[in-house]
Amino acid sequence: MAAKKKTSTATSSRGRKQDRARVAGGQDHEVRYEAKKSGRSASAVKKAVKKVGNSRKKVERKLAR
Repeated sequence: MAAKKKTSTATSSRGRKQDRARVAGGQDHEVRYEAKKSGRSASAVKKAVKKVGNSRKKVERKLAR
């Protein structure tokens, strides 16, 4: 019998935490989520990501202004 190989996502949550800390400007579902959360338009979210980078904290700060 062959041993089952464990996937890295089952053993580590590190990648998921890092992913939550970022906003993927090219992913429509992430842009829509952030737009709805902040009450701004999707284009405003994309502009914020381009201006300050993809750090969720920085994007949220930029949108709050």
